[in-house]
Amino acid sequence: MRRFSERVRLVLGPVAGESGSAVVEFVFLGVLLLVPVVYFVITVAALQGASFAAAGAADHAAKTFAQSADEGAAQSAAQASVRVAMSDFGLAEHNTRLELTCDRSPCLQAGAAVRAVVRVDVPLPFSPVTQGFGLTVGRVDASATQIVGRFR
Repeated sequence: MRRFSERVRLVLGPVAGESGSAVVEFVFLGVLLLVPVVYFVITVAALQGASFAAAGAADHAAKTFAQSADEGAAQSAAQASVRVAMSDFGLAEHNTRLELTCDRSPCLQAGAAVRAVVRVDVPLPFSPVTQGFGLTVGRVDASATQIVGRFR
């Protein structure tokens, strides 16, 4: 009894166009599957970088606010520290928000706790089209708290 594959070859005849196509198919499918995996890794790296940037920005914003002489200078110093942290990680300033809260009034009273929350909207990597549409990979939040010292 002949096997099924032998019967198919007898009926259809020899297939001439099959030589070498496995290499082409392997390369094509390899590239087709590799590109989304690489893009996913880059997207996760962008989220991780934004997480580091937000944590550093929140920490520095709270520190600079707590060490400033008056509240006006404290606000601008905290904003400047967030701008520097975001630019160090290559993130745009318009995707970042800073919220400063205090547990006492006035804010810079000795012993007051200053809390800085930084929110970063992470854009899709390599996608300039999405900047006007608000499409993001996700939002990263980080917070830090500093106590205003008695001896500044």
